[in-house]
Amino acid sequence: MKNNLYPLKFKPVYKDYPWGGSRIPETFKRDVPEAIYAESWEISDRDNGMSIVSNGSLAGKSIREILLGSPQEIMGTNVAGTQFPLLIKLIDAKQKLSVQVHPNDETAAEFGGEAKTEMWYLLGDNKTQVYCGLNDGVTKESFRQAVADGTSGDTMRPVPVEKDSVVFVRGGRVHAIDAGCLILEIQQNSNTTYRIYDWDRMGNDGKPRELHIEQAINVINWNDHENPLVKPKILIDTDTFQCTEVLKCEYFQLEKLTFSAPLKVPMSGKTFHALFVSEGEASIEWEGGSLSTPAGTSVLVPAALPAYTLDGNATVLRTTILH
Repeated sequence: MKNNLYPLKFKPVYKDYPWGGSRIPETFKRDVPEAIYAESWEISDRDNGMSIVSNGSLAGKSIREILLGSPQEIMGTNVAGTQFPLLIKLIDAKQKLSVQVHPNDETAAEFGGEAKTEMWYLLGDNKTQVYCGLNDGVTKESFRQAVADGTSGDTMRPVPVEKDSVVFVRGGRVHAIDAGCLILEIQQNSNTTYRIYDWDRMGNDGKPRELHIEQAINVINWNDHENPLVKPKILIDTDTFQCTEVLKCEYFQLEKLTFSAPLKVPMSGKTFHALFVSEGEASIEWEGGSLSTPAGTSVLVPAALPAYTLDGNATVLRTTILH
């Protein structure tokens, strides 16, 4: 397939969870029917939200079909197996999301489920907050009592956020996204969520959504006191290009590329580049083609593509795998 590789676009997979709004299509000018768009799964190798290619000769094929045929050419030598290692999505919280937690590698191995560490990059212009981590002094016993009293939301640390804020949510860290957040989420390819409290909300079927109290208590990291806010680090700063390391962890790396002149990007063959155009107008050019990528576009650049060029005046968030 190597001679046929090119940057891939996918059809977004939308989710209509009851807390969602309409900012995703409104902000990124997507032509969709009026509905709830709580999440847009941009790049997903999940049975309940599979990405389908929308451009080029591979249009109509699922990301899974392509990966089964050419896993290393698409994902790179840093990624083992044939499953895409991440789930990349947009989140629009018109209301608060539930109080929840995900297992980490150790607790998933012990108690079951899929490990999930994630990060949030705030896209909206407004100031709001998230809840991330437990307040000092919260113990397993006091938390269990708060759950019984319906006050588990009060046990969490409120974290003020605004545009370009970065929040790191390790597996085992209790969290909730507050109303008003528009987020790009990068996460391990997992959909194991243990819901602790849902703010007395009804689901789309008019019934309370299921809670998973005991599973959550098993996987919460009770010694987690790390500040979830991450301070990005500028790596390159010129008149026409700035590269910022947003977050680097064992599961993924996110960088912010801001440019106003053509930027040639070499590929190493070690990792794919998952791009999200957060602001501006850009295009991607490679030997054999080009692709228009306005704000709100997600693109997967295969690892075996030798190089590509970003052109325009834009900000692109680039996700890669380090090892």
